[in-house]
Amino acid sequence: MKMLWKLSKEAIRYRGLYILAILATLSLTLVNLSAPKVLSAMTGIVKEGVDENALIEIRHLTIILIALYLSRILFRFMSNYLAHKAAWYLVGDLRTKTYDKLERMHLGFFHDKQTGDLMSRIVNDTRDFELLYAHMIPESITNIVTFAGVLIILLTINPKLALITCAPIPFILVSGIIFSKKVRPYFRISQSKMGELNGKLQDNLSGIHEIQSFGREGYETERVNEKNFDHVKAMLKALKISAVFHPTVEFISSIGTILVVGFGGYLAYKEGLQVEDIVAFLLYLSLFYQPVTGLANLLENMQQSLAGAERVMMILDAPCEITDKPNPIDLKTCDGKISFDHVSFSYIEGTPVLEDVSFVCQPGQMLALVGPTGVGKTTITQLISRFYEPDQGTICIDDTNINDISIESLRKNISVVLQDTFLFNGTISENISYARPEATFEEIREAAKAANIDDEIMAMPDGYDTQTGERGIKLSGGQKQRISIARAILRRSPIIILDEATAAVDVETEQQIRNAINNLAGKRTIIAIAHRLSTIRTADQILVIEKGKVKEQGTHDELIQLNGYYAHMNDIQKIEE
Repeated sequence: MKMLWKLSKEAIRYRGLYILAILATLSLTLVNLSAPKVLSAMTGIVKEGVDENALIEIRHLTIILIALYLSRILFRFMSNYLAHKAAWYLVGDLRTKTYDKLERMHLGFFHDKQTGDLMSRIVNDTRDFELLYAHMIPESITNIVTFAGVLIILLTINPKLALITCAPIPFILVSGIIFSKKVRPYFRISQSKMGELNGKLQDNLSGIHEIQSFGREGYETERVNEKNFDHVKAMLKALKISAVFHPTVEFISSIGTILVVGFGGYLAYKEGLQVEDIVAFLLYLSLFYQPVTGLANLLENMQQSLAGAERVMMILDAPCEITDKPNPIDLKTCDGKISFDHVSFSYIEGTPVLEDVSFVCQPGQMLALVGPTGVGKTTITQLISRFYEPDQGTICIDDTNINDISIESLRKNISVVLQDTFLFNGTISENISYARPEATFEEIREAAKAANIDDEIMAMPDGYDTQTGERGIKLSGGQKQRISIARAILRRSPIIILDEATAAVDVETEQQIRNAINNLAGKRTIIAIAHRLSTIRTADQILVIEKGKVKEQGTHDELIQLNGYYAHMNDIQKIEE
């Protein structure tokens, strides 16, 4: 009930459609309840003998019956379509809301999640809400009204026979409760397995190049097959319980019919029960047990819907660990000063990644971070953008604690170029202008020239309208890297973060990109992570990070004189060159 209450809050915006659907459903139920009464009356007239007056009355009843059946078409259409319309709009809203919530979650949330499983929750699990709101709720209302209406009519025809008719109901309800408790865990497992299957498919399709390169097609097919049939087996376990429950309900209902026929014959013999009353009773009997036997389908749909709803609500109810304070500062202008004051951070409690890191980068300066892999260089840049919160210490932009600045305005003032460049499936022009859609074509070209990619783009058959393919698969690594740099330059943010921005380019292109970076020096604050020291020799300040701590700090010349880790790296790279 708690889950249903949460879901009803989401559905309330479509109450108009639901009210119309419910009214149509109630009207349909009334029509269904009226038709047997008319047929019973016609049977009574025929039993008494047919004369001219009887024929006139039968004709009137026939017209009424035709009108009832025609109106049933209209009410059934309204009931089905309006309920489905409201339900699918709700599904669409929930998909968008779930995606929007994921989009705003801190990066740590995604560390132990599979992309395919999250996609399954957005697409597959939300689809099950349609079962709940287009079928379960309208049908439940129909069944309750039908059951109550038929029971009242049966009691007016013959109270004794009506009570006999109700005898199987408690047994059906008990079996329904047992079914609900047993089947939902299997539906929950089934949907979880579907998420795992989607996750595996997403991984494999993203890594299709590696699969083919290493000849692992057969192995990966077996693994997908395993995930596939894990889902199939879990679903079959749920359907096995359903396959037992459905005929059980039908059998119990048929026992009720047998009791009515047998006891009805006895009452006709002993108490003179009229034939038309027995006919009416038998006609209403199918209506009476229809909602009861329909209980099986409703319970199955409910358990499947609620299993999906639980997985969706796990996302919607997940806390956003990084949020704005009340009335945050809107950073409209930014000089680009960055300061860390005794900052410590860990992804896993008890395993520090950064320890007591302090530095100041003045506006327009270039700060370089160097050191072995996995010592916290990228973490420093992610803390600046507030993708994570430090465990201790403060981080300031222009002497303002970033926790006091709105996340949107903070990130608007920072452009990032990552080592693992991501391009969207679209044109080169669209990818460069992604962070600034209003940019003109001239501005896009200027940014591309600054990143030394304009000539190569113009040499392509479609120029800036060239399709990049998924994740930029149609471009080389160096081209993707420079397009990403052009995107950052076009944004005109006062702070630019370069995380191994020259890692995927040749020496000549690196020199050209380095020239572009040097052109930005003094105009933008630049935080650069680099293993190639040639990229950052002109940096105003270089931090050598080891085991999460700042071990060396100074300019290129100062660090060479220290004869420490930086000087050692410099000697090795000179030999390699």
